[in-house]
Amino acid sequence: MISSVVKASFFLLLLLPQTSFDVENRAWREKRNNELRAEDGWLSVAGLFWLKPGSNSFGSGKGMSIVLSSAPENVGTLELANGVVTLRVADGVTVNAGTEAVRTHEMRFDGEKQPAPFVVGSLKLSVIKRGERYGLRVKDKNNPALLAFKGLEWFPASESYRVVATLIPDAQPKEMIIMNVLGDELKMKSPGVLSFQLNGRTHQLRPVMENEEKLFIIFRDQTAGKTSYGAGRFLYADLPKDGKVILDFNRAENPPCAFTPYATCPLPPRANFLSIPIPAGERAFHLKTKS
Repeated sequence: MISSVVKASFFLLLLLPQTSFDVENRAWREKRNNELRAEDGWLSVAGLFWLKPGSNSFGSGKGMSIVLSSAPENVGTLELANGVVTLRVADGVTVNAGTEAVRTHEMRFDGEKQPAPFVVGSLKLSVIKRGERYGLRVKDKNNPALLAFKGLEWFPASESYRVVATLIPDAQPKEMIIMNVLGDELKMKSPGVLSFQLNGRTHQLRPVMENEEKLFIIFRDQTAGKTSYGAGRFLYADLPKDGKVILDFNRAENPPCAFTPYATCPLPPRANFLSIPIPAGERAFHLKTKS
């Protein structure tokens, strides 16, 4: 039984005025949870298979090049040639690309843009490119990790971890080499260095441009491997206004590799290893699946 004192304290907390920071932070957390609950979110990723040149058969049957337990016995083949992957669907199997059922479906890579996925039953399948390799990423809306998801855990929200940084721009955008968990080198553009004050000290982080709309910061702090994800975390920020950028570490998030072993996450560059703990944002995620 909950005591009357505890009940009264709980209802008193509900009556306290909510600041805009509280409201915005709660909305962001809800959005983040919903993204992971989505049928094609990172918790739905159930496999990653690298394609060999030529024909790659796939399905649940024995002898398939790629075995997918939740697929028909023989879905068809994926043919890799000259950087193009062609799907050829076996007789009697329904595969949808967009809103249409297809028998043959050609997938090309336009720069960094990945081809659209195709669907077989509960599976959403995407052809991806990492370095010089081509792979098949498998998402399953019935993946046990997704069905078992109960929500993320966060450090207590604090406005002290929402800081204003100054962008010190490079004379020319710098090309950075970012390593991913596979050992591939990713070339990404960096506009400069973000300098900010936290806990009475000056710190710097180097963002990269994942797209033209946001700054992307891959960082590691002294909570890594203890109370936050071991490899580091991601933080997104709006583009600078008058040379200033808001870094809200309450929105630091786990990379996809925290949610699935089949992601190909970029790793923090040494320049983004912070010498302080930042107990803000998402805590370490412990993957649970139903038995």
